[in-house]
Formats: sequence, C-alpha cells, structure tokens
Amino acid sequence: MYALVPAAVAPAVIAVAMHCMHMRRVYASRRNVSAVAEPAGMAHAEDPFEDFERRARERRAQRAPPGRGASSWMVSTPAGRMLLGSVLALALFTLVGLVALWPHHHKTQDSGAFGGPSLPAEVVREAVRPCGGPSPQRCRRIEVELRGGPDKGGTYPITLGPLNTSPHLSAGTNIRVARAPEVARPSAATAERYSFVDVDRHVTLIVLALVFAALAVLLARWRGLLAVVGVAVSLLLVTKFIVPAILEGSSPALVSLVGALAVMFLTLLLTNGVGAQSLAAALGIGASLLLVTLLGEAVVHLAHLNGYSSDLAIVLNQSGINLSLQGIVLAGMVIGALGVLTDMAVSQASAVMALRRANPNQSTRQLYWGAFTVGRDHLSATIHTLVLAYTGAALPLLLVLQNSGVGFSDAVNTQDVAEPLVAMLVGAIGLIAAVPLTTGLAATLVTRVPVAAIPDHAHQH
Repeated sequence: MYALVPAAVAPAVIAVAMHCMHMRRVYASRRNVSAVAEPAGMAHAEDPFEDFERRARERRAQRAPPGRGASSWMVSTPAGRMLLGSVLALALFTLVGLVALWPHHHKTQDSGAFGGPSLPAEVVREAVRPCGGPSPQRCRRIEVELRGGPDKGGTYPITLGPLNTSPHLSAGTNIRVARAPEVARPSAATAERYSFVDVDRHVTLIVLALVFAALAVLLARWRGLLAVVGVAVSLLLVTKFIVPAILEGSSPALVSLVGALAVMFLTLLLTNGVGAQSLAAALGIGASLLLVTLLGEAVVHLAHLNGYSSDLAIVLNQSGINLSLQGIVLAGMVIGALGVLTDMAVSQASAVMALRRANPNQSTRQLYWGAFTVGRDHLSATIHTLVLAYTGAALPLLLVLQNSGVGFSDAVNTQDVAEPLVAMLVGAIGLIAAVPLTTGLAATLVTRVPVAAIPDHAHQH
C-alpha cells in the first residue's frame, strides 16, 4: 500500500509546479505591460519571485553557519586562500630565519666602557674640598655606605671631580659604585677602593613600568594585559636574538628584518588573534618592512652613512668584533619603523572591519575608499609622531649645533644629523605605503566574509 503513495502524490506535485510556473509568466507579462504603459522614469512593482530570491541571497550573505567564523570563510574563498597562503609563507620565512640566525656561540667581553659590574650604595654625606695639586680648583667628594658585595655595610670615600663637571648627590641618594681593580689601586692607605658609576634608577624604572602595566590593564582589561605581555616578549626577542645575532657577525639587515617580522607576528597574535584583520595587517606590515629594508639599504650607501657618528659605534668598532656599522644603521631604521607600521596597519584593518559591519552592502571599492579616508587623517598624525620622536632623541645634538653657530645646510650634512633624518624619512615612506597596502588587502578579503562572522571587537586595536 505504501508503494502507491509516491504515485498518488506525484500528480499533485506536478500540478503545483505548473501553477507556480504559470503565475510567474503572468507576473512577467504584467510587468512588461506596465513597463510600456507607465511614463518614463516611473518605477514598476518588483516581481515577488525576484524579490524573494534577492532577500534570500542577502540573508545567506549575512548569515554565518553555526560554528564557522571568519577563519573558515577565508579558507573557502579564493581571495582568502591567497591571503592566508601569503601570510603562511611570510611566517615560514620568519621561522626559518629565526632558526638559521639564532646566536649560539656569542660570548660577552669584560669591558670597562660602562664601569663594569656595579654594586648598590647610598650617599651618607657630601662635601666640597680642594682637588689638590698646584691648581686651586675645588672638587666634590662623597662618602657612601655599600648595600651589597663583600664590603656590605662599610663606608668609603669617593671623589667625583671638579664642581662644574661632577653631579650633585645629596645624602640619601641611591647610587651604583664599582670596585677599583687591585692592579689599578695605589698601595697608599688613602687610596679610594670604589668609584662612582651612576645614580641607581632601578626603583624609578620598576615603579614606572608597574604604573604603565596597571593603567593598560585597567583601561583595556585583558587586551591591555596581552599588550603588556607582547611588549615584554618583543623586548626579550630584541635582547636575546637581534642584538646577540648581530654581535655574532650575522647580517644586521637580515637579522633586523627577521626579528621585526617575529615581533610583528607576536604582537598581532597576542592583541588581535587570528582573523581577517590580523592577516591583512601582517601582510601589509611585511610588505612595508621589506620596502623599508630595501630603501634603507640603498640610501645608506648613497648617502655614505658609515655608522661612525656616535661614541658607542666607535666602542663597538674597537671591541674587536667584525661588525658592519652601516648594517647597524640600517637595522636601527627597520626596528624603529616597526612600531608605527604596526599601529597604522592594524588601524586600517580595523577601520575596514568597522565599515563592513556598519554597512554590509558596500563594495570592495567603497570599503577601500572609506577606510583610506580614515587612514589619511591618521597618517598625518602618525608621521608627526615619528618626526617628533627622532627630533626628541636628537635634541642635545641640535642644541650643540645651534650653540656652535652651525648653519642649517652644514648641520643636515653632518652624519650625526643625516642618520636620524634618513631613518625618519625612510620610516615615513614605509608608513605611507602601509596605508593603501593594508587597506586594499583588508577590503578585498572582508567583502567575502559574512558580516556575522566578523567579531564585534574588530574595531579595537
């Protein structure tokens, strides 16, 4: 009996289908007639069937299946797969570079350039006494109580030097001192066993770092905590990979590029996670860093920046290590540009995501130009930040040049000024290039991602 059910239902199904086709032809004929009869420019009623299909397409475009986010949809689209493959290739290059360039044999050298190992001490009293000798010059002398080392608790005198060149250290000031080598210390009983190194700034730096971390967590919650962790990991990467690898003799340009890419990936993963925003930002930053490296390499050679502008570079050159000071100048440009590049790229990707959520019907071109307009305003402020950062670092040098009566033309031609100037301009060019690169990549990808699959926090960075 059940075998007869399909045979009985089939005529009804066929009848319903024929009725639907007939109604569609009727609506189509009515629409054509009304189109001829209506005056030009007057809109006609939309076919209910087409209206239903259009609304269904919009619902499918905006609805993400349960359990599938933006990452799954990126894999299912050609643009998403291309972007994901490019970022994976960049990550593989970074990983291979870290493994190949990781320092293994570098050993630090004992040097007295910075006073050597120091000990904590506290100033007990300060006095001004004659320096001795035929000159009537007066010197500043302090007595300190050691807070560490084999002579902890003992009080020892230290002569700081003439009044016009020595720091003023009042009683209670925490300082760092170094023990004089036995071979350099005279045998007289009045010889000083310790020398002044610097003021102890550990407490101030720790308190400032704790305030920074507390404010970041208080205002940004868990994202602020992840940002603090990212900063700590980035600094570890600089001190444990970039600096030792350069000292070991690896190419400073290649080491700085690989290190900057590693810092970028860590920062994006910790603060933004894996998604369309992070992928677009990563590829935009990577392309911009490559541009900065290539452009910096060319300009360093064209401008003949040999790296001998600072005393620290001379100390490195005299340490017996085979280093390229020109490469160190280039490495500083790459690392210095990374911060502003990351900020700009993440901001542009976030702007695209926010515009997509606000208006899902925008095309790729509309999203690009909307986010690009936002990026131009942000770009001007970020360039000013970059310029002022380099200007602030070079302020003592600018004061010396101004006080010496050096003209502007001669000042910018000196290597001391030309190095930060070139670094600033190269970084600014990379920053400008990051805006269209990141915006275009993000707009191309996000238009193929359902709106429901874009996280609500996409605008935060």
